[in-house]
Amino acid sequence: MKFLAITLITNAPDPATGRTTPTRERFREVVDSALLAEQLGFDGFGVGERHERPFLSSSPPVVLSHIAALTRTLRLYTAVTTLSLLDPVRAYEDYATLDHLSDGRLELIIGKGNGTAQRELFQVSTEDQWERNAESYELFRRIWREEKVTATPRHRPALTAAEVLPRPLRGPVRVWHGSATSRESVELAARYGDPLFSANVTHPVEPYAELVRYYRERWAHHGHDPALAVVGAGTAGYYAARTSQEAVNAFRPAFQGYLAAQRQLGVEPVFPTLEDFVERSSALIGSPQQVIEKVHRYHDRLGHTVLHLQADAGLLGAERHRASLELFQSEIAPVLRREIPDPAFGDV
Repeated sequence: MKFLAITLITNAPDPATGRTTPTRERFREVVDSALLAEQLGFDGFGVGERHERPFLSSSPPVVLSHIAALTRTLRLYTAVTTLSLLDPVRAYEDYATLDHLSDGRLELIIGKGNGTAQRELFQVSTEDQWERNAESYELFRRIWREEKVTATPRHRPALTAAEVLPRPLRGPVRVWHGSATSRESVELAARYGDPLFSANVTHPVEPYAELVRYYRERWAHHGHDPALAVVGAGTAGYYAARTSQEAVNAFRPAFQGYLAAQRQLGVEPVFPTLEDFVERSSALIGSPQQVIEKVHRYHDRLGHTVLHLQADAGLLGAERHRASLELFQSEIAPVLRREIPDPAFGDV
């Protein structure tokens, strides 16, 4: 199993103090999180893409390029690239450039994206969002593989023997398809033989497991070798300590912040208590052995071989967050790497 640290660069006011971190300081925190991830031995670092409050993640290529300049081994991810909102030609140019600057350490997780404000910003409707995502991906995919492209898409101007530069460093990057609750992204991944990354954060495991089952069915339907299907999955939260009680007590302020954020949005929490959150969500909260056992339980349902943890300290505080990540890499990750093998990251 391999492990990613991921941030959406959320920058909401602290529920206790009302203070919002200055933007420059928040970006500095993200860069520091990436440096820590490499230092501790994480395999990759991901930056989301959102174009609305309370996120500052509107430009993943810029953030990841800065991180690429400061790191050497860390693979760089988008989580997710919202192709439904982007011109696929321009997106290719950005990410092919980043592919070169990072010496080939780039991988993409793509998706249609969420949020009403960002759809309005880019004048994309809910009705055509999936169509835009699929069309943009198909053109994006061709540009990675063809020296010159001729195409007549619906949602951007036609291309006639278009040469798009720079050409890839070593060929196409690996593209994952981010999936939350809809089958469209799952079908697109299966059709093209691409890996799937299940969000796995908002609900209990059942709906995510159902989509992964559907992915594997469609993967076989499209003629791909079932042994080559690759799945990644997210986690709703993480905090490990020497004992379960210590972990739960330390995580409680973070969970209270989560409830406060849900109330501000007028959303009914799926997991109304911390105990329910620990038991039924994908959150990994407990002793190292408890975390290992829970990852195995989820692996039994999802068959995932890549796992992401939150890169941000949030309300846990930097010191506790770092100590918990150190414990993950020293006592949890080695066991999971040994017990759940993962295909090589370089396979496309």
